[in-house]
Amino acid sequence: MKNVNSEFSQVDIGEFYDSDDSQVVLENEGIAVLTPKEKELYEELMTLLKEKAPERLPIIEERMKDLTQLAEAVACFPSLLERHDLAGGVRTPTLLVDSLIKHQEKGDTTLRLPSKAILGKGYIVAKVHTFSSLAKLAASVGAPEKLVQALQLETITMMFTVMAEDVYLNLINDNNQPMDFRRQWGMSLLLLWEHRNDQTIESVAPVLQSVWSARRKLAPAFGTMMGTSELLLVSIQMDEQWIQFIKQRMGDPEVSQAMEEFLFGISYEQIQQLRSILKTKGIPAINRDEVSTFLGEHVKADAGLDYRDFYSLYTVRRDNARARERMKVDGPHQTLEDYFIEFVTAKNMEKQSNDTFAKS
Repeated sequence: MKNVNSEFSQVDIGEFYDSDDSQVVLENEGIAVLTPKEKELYEELMTLLKEKAPERLPIIEERMKDLTQLAEAVACFPSLLERHDLAGGVRTPTLLVDSLIKHQEKGDTTLRLPSKAILGKGYIVAKVHTFSSLAKLAASVGAPEKLVQALQLETITMMFTVMAEDVYLNLINDNNQPMDFRRQWGMSLLLLWEHRNDQTIESVAPVLQSVWSARRKLAPAFGTMMGTSELLLVSIQMDEQWIQFIKQRMGDPEVSQAMEEFLFGISYEQIQQLRSILKTKGIPAINRDEVSTFLGEHVKADAGLDYRDFYSLYTVRRDNARARERMKVDGPHQTLEDYFIEFVTAKNMEKQSNDTFAKS
């Protein structure tokens, strides 16, 4: 597949991020329909289908053409990384970031976001669904498990880029955050809207996915919530940044509460209610299947590994956190994803500062 390029002048992403060979290679301004890794997986699957299911090839090729057309449509809108004299006035990246920081209105921000951002989100959702379909197709024709898992991982990583928009907007709107952090997140958001990939999210996604998988393998003891320690012991083996996050931030009650929501799949309020019910009844612990019965309402505490389950429960936690912040009530005012990306950003800023100091 080819890259879809706009006619805008080239912008070097290296000005904003350290170089990383694992990142998407963009030859010019625009969206790469397939990253080098995605292209490799796509071609491997197509080669396999030529042998095992040739009738599926035209359908897939047509779908990829649809994605290309969507990417071309996104590329037609003015670059968010350059100065433009638009109908509503002059727009520069700095002014756009300032606008994101300044507007603190509650509620849906769709009509305040650039058209390119809205259209691009539709494009990435279509791409997520496409790769999910490719993974299912690969499994159905007996493709090697390594290929199936690789396609599933790419699907999940794309899902995280959809989630990243919400995370960055949450952090940008947090007046308690340092202004230089908020501007950094603002620029990260512009780059995400422009290219539909994000360096921070690509490094964070595998960690959160591994923790999500761990919560399924080690069924926690609801009520006592004693499963938290076991899950953390598993998760800290995965990534150095995650280990440091656990060590440095789990002492914060809101971060710990956000972790519980992530691990147990129910809200802070439901966790408190469940603890109270079980304490009153003298029951030490229950399993996932019993949570709905004791709470008297259906809750999806048993959510699986499907990327749609992950995103759905993320949005529930996100909306609950926003409501608590708005009403100034107890419980986490951010999601675990917010806290983790905030931590990663702080560490990256600290590293950049130390590197600059060392060179001077």
